[in-house]
Amino acid sequence: MSKRAFDFLASLVGLALLAIPLGAVALAIIIDDGRPVLFRQTRVGLNGREFSLLKFRTMVVNAEADGRLSVGKDRRITGVGRALRRYKLDELPQLLNVLLGEMSLVGPRPEVPEYAHVYPEQERVWSVRPGITDPTSIELYDESEILARVDDAERYYVDVLLPQKTRRYLAYIDSHSFLGDIGIILRTFGRVLHERTSSE
Repeated sequence: MSKRAFDFLASLVGLALLAIPLGAVALAIIIDDGRPVLFRQTRVGLNGREFSLLKFRTMVVNAEADGRLSVGKDRRITGVGRALRRYKLDELPQLLNVLLGEMSLVGPRPEVPEYAHVYPEQERVWSVRPGITDPTSIELYDESEILARVDDAERYYVDVLLPQKTRRYLAYIDSHSFLGDIGIILRTFGRVLHERTSSE
């Protein structure tokens, strides 16, 4: 089975099985902070094409006016949004991006245009569909907390984290396989479960 066929079938089944929980999350967002439920952000995807990445909205409306990076206990994050971010539930609407062929279940995380064009090496990252998860997402699960510990979060992201991510993305592209992707999906579930049990 091709990677795209697997992505299509898995995202279709996932959306069907999660329809009620997704609806419950949407209702919780509306009760907590009103509409809209979804947050759309332009990202750079396959072959350098831009697309609208979907997330459940976890911050106040128009939060990006105060900066794109979210650091630590960002005051813009809503009550429901904080829980969604902790367990990465805000990423679930990206199953629609996968269904539409804009993303894959596993692949390099897509960047916003202003960060995607910083380093020339990133162009090779666009040779594959971006993913909901990848090894880097697991290793940097607490990226927001890392950025909270530095004086200039944006400079640190551009100078330190972005090059690290790019190198790891290229390593994934050079060595990925179907079984490897299944392992990354299982590791992602494991990381989320670990976060849940550690907070109880």
